[in-house]
Amino acid sequence: MGGAHNQGTGGAADHWLSARHDRETGIETIRAHFKGHAYDPHDHDDVLVGVTEQGVQRFRCRRELHTSTPGNVILIEPGEVHDGHAPSPDGFTYSMLYLPQPWLAGRMGQLAEGRPGQGSLGFRRTLDRDPGLATAITAAFGALHGGEGRLARDLALDGLVVRLAGVARHPPQARPVRQPADVARARDLLHARMAEDVGMDELAAAAGTDRFRLNRRFRQAVGLSPHAYMVRLRLRAARALLATGMAPAAVAAEVGFADQSHLGRWFRRAYRMTPAAYRRMCTDVPD
Repeated sequence: MGGAHNQGTGGAADHWLSARHDRETGIETIRAHFKGHAYDPHDHDDVLVGVTEQGVQRFRCRRELHTSTPGNVILIEPGEVHDGHAPSPDGFTYSMLYLPQPWLAGRMGQLAEGRPGQGSLGFRRTLDRDPGLATAITAAFGALHGGEGRLARDLALDGLVVRLAGVARHPPQARPVRQPADVARARDLLHARMAEDVGMDELAAAAGTDRFRLNRRFRQAVGLSPHAYMVRLRLRAARALLATGMAPAAVAAEVGFADQSHLGRWFRRAYRMTPAAYRRMCTDVPD
């Protein structure tokens, strides 16, 4: 398939991962198997749609614990923090497509013939038992991951978009999120100074409260500690920069990690591949 590159990773006996990036659409595909711990909590800028193929896949998303079994469809909106682990000894296997928001909004808009508000997408459920949707995801995944060519890819993706429209809500409903003023001020500071070495005293001063109260209220409102939230911001920024071809060492300095190895540790925990492997997958730029 033109403009696509495959990246496989392995090594540990209890997991394997195969990833592919289609440069024309920007869609990434991942098929992986994990035993035990799979991913630390993280999020993506993309819309994630996938299918559990084998085993029991358990993850937290939308502050709920979900258990996915073979044939279940997984639907995750951009910005939704999720993790993953295998509760059973045999582990689990899954396949996932990472659909860029602009690409998906464009396809949804075409499907809706340009009707206002129909280009955005949200999901009513994180897990769905929809055989038709599962089949469409599997077909699109196979066309992309298997490099079947542009026509096969385009038709399979069109079929997937039609199925996603059937389970979508337009526009996405804003789920109520508790946003105390002190937490909002702390979040604003973390966004504005993501690459800086900000401490809790400074964060608490900006929020107008003490550090212990801020830590407690931040966790309650956001679901993450201030440090975990900052790491999440840095990882999303790092992923975007690596996809442009920027070297991992430069990315680490740009987004606020101490050095390349520091970035690598967090990146592997969240995405189960190295920054260099992700960069190579997206760009074909050698290490």
